[in-house]
Amino acid sequence: MTKSRHMSKSTSLISNTDYSLQLNRWFLKPIGIWSQINGSSKILVLLHIFICVIVVACIMIPCALFVLFEDANIKLKLGAVAPLIHRVMGSVNYYVLLRRSGDIRKLIQHMEADWEIINRIEDRKVMLQYAKFGRFVAGICGAIMYGSTLLFSIAKVMKTVPVTIGNETFRMHPMTCPVYSKIVDTRFSPANEIALVVQFMSTFVVSSSTIGGCSLAAVFAMHACGQLNVLYTLLHKLVENQKGNHVAERKMTVIVEHHLRVLSFIARVESIMNKISLAELMGCTICMCLMGYYLLLALEDFDATKITSYINVYLSMAFNIFIYCYIGEIITEQCKHVGEMAYMTDWYNLHHKTARGLILIIARSNNVMKITAGKLFHLSVATFGDVIRTSMIYLNLLRTLTM
Repeated sequence: MTKSRHMSKSTSLISNTDYSLQLNRWFLKPIGIWSQINGSSKILVLLHIFICVIVVACIMIPCALFVLFEDANIKLKLGAVAPLIHRVMGSVNYYVLLRRSGDIRKLIQHMEADWEIINRIEDRKVMLQYAKFGRFVAGICGAIMYGSTLLFSIAKVMKTVPVTIGNETFRMHPMTCPVYSKIVDTRFSPANEIALVVQFMSTFVVSSSTIGGCSLAAVFAMHACGQLNVLYTLLHKLVENQKGNHVAERKMTVIVEHHLRVLSFIARVESIMNKISLAELMGCTICMCLMGYYLLLALEDFDATKITSYINVYLSMAFNIFIYCYIGEIITEQCKHVGEMAYMTDWYNLHHKTARGLILIIARSNNVMKITAGKLFHLSVATFGDVIRTSMIYLNLLRTLTM
C-alpha cells in the first residue's frame, strides 16, 4: 500500500512538471533541442541538429551575401535585412539553448524536486496557478510568433512579380530572404520553388528556437513566482501555533532554505537567458524599426496583405520583448516583496534570537535579483518603453535617409 502511494505521488509530480513544460516540448522537439535536453540517442540528435543548422545556413548565408555584395538598390537590400536579422536572432537562440541544454535539464529537475518538497495542498494549488499562467504565456507566444512569421512569408510570396531577361519576360515568386545571384539564380524554376521550400523550413526552425527560449523563460519565471508565494505563506505562518522557540527555529530553517533555493533557481535561469534576451532586445529593436519602414512603403501602394503582415510581425516582436521585460519586472518585485513580508510578520512575538534571523532575510531581499539582457540591461517595463522609443528613433532616421 505504501509503495502504491509513493508511486502515485511520483507520477503526480512528473505530471505536474510535464504539464508546465508540455508546450515547450512541442516547440523544441521538432528542432532537436528537447531531445538534447532529455539526453536521447546522441547520433540521432546530432543528425537532427545538423539538418536544422544546414537548413538555416542555406538561407541565412546567401541572404547576408546578397545584402553585402549584390548589385541592387538600397530598398531591395533593406527589404532583406529584417528577415536576415530574424534568422540571426533565431540562430543565437538555437546555439544558446543547445549549449546550455545541461543547465536547462537541471532546472527541470529542480522544478520536479520543488513539487516533491511542497506537501500542503494550498501551496500546490498556488504553484499550479502559476504553472497554468506560464503555460498560457508560452501558448500565446507560440501562436503569435508562428502566425506572424507564417503570414509574413506567405504575403511575400503570394504574388508573383515580372522578371525580364533579354527579350523574355516571365513571373517568379519573390523570397523574403533574397539569395546572392552568384551562388544560385532563384529566378528560374525549379530553383525558385526549392529555395522557397528551404526558406519556409528555415523560418520554422528559427521561429521555434525563438519561441522556445521565450516560453522557457516564461515557464521558469512563473515557477519561481509560485515558489516565492509559497515562501510568503511560510513567513505568514512563522509565528502561528508556537509551542516553544524550537518550533519557530525549525520554521525559520525551512524558510531560509526555501528562500535560498528559489534564489539559486532564479540565478540559474538568468545565467541561461541573459544571452538570449540580449539577442532578442537588440534584434527586435532593429526589426521593429524595419517593420515600420516596410509598413510606410506598403501604405504608399496600399497593399492590404503586406500591411496586415507587417503589423502582425511588429506586434509579435513587441510582444516577445514585453514578455522578457515583464518576466524581469515581476521577478524583481516578487524578490523585493520577500523582505516586506518578513518585516510585516509579527516578529515582535518571536524569541529575539529567532527574530534576528529575519534581518538576514530582509538584507538578502534588498540585494535585488535582476533578469538582465547580456548582464548589460535590466529587463523591466521601463526597458520595454526604451525599446519602443529607440525603434521609433531609428525609423525616423531611416525614413529621412531613404524616403
